[in-house]
Amino acid sequence: MNSCILQATVVEAPQLRYTQDNQTPVAEMVVQFPGLSSKDAPSRLKVVGWGSVAQELQDRCRTNDEVVLEGRLKISSLLKPDGSREKVTELTVSRVHHLSLDSATGILAQEEPEPRYGRGPAAPAPVTASPTVASTTAPDVDYDDIPF
Repeated sequence: MNSCILQATVVEAPQLRYTQDNQTPVAEMVVQFPGLSSKDAPSRLKVVGWGSVAQELQDRCRTNDEVVLEGRLKISSLLKPDGSREKVTELTVSRVHHLSLDSATGILAQEEPEPRYGRGPAAPAPVTASPTVASTTAPDVDYDDIPF
């Protein structure tokens, strides 16, 4: 299964467009994440979101935002005009988690998602334990009187 989770910084703000039938929104943006070692330069990656994820990218992602992206990684091979091939990597996003910097502690934390339908999340129902009494004696059952 192709699944990727990546924490990155938005470098280019999302651009929203629509498919040819003007039905499905598609958002594209570029993110950057640090290299594996301190000597490595930061890497950039094209990110694509479809449908409601595209709308969320457009509405909530801005340049220099910290995000955690979940999705599928895709590598394509393109033929250049000079005849050579170039590998292009792209992340198709299925979920976006927005991070914010706490000014008091300097720690990144996940932002609370905005309610989708005008209402906040439902409060969890209180859990009440009902007392149960365990029987310590075996019931008096006569197994010879069981009809077959």
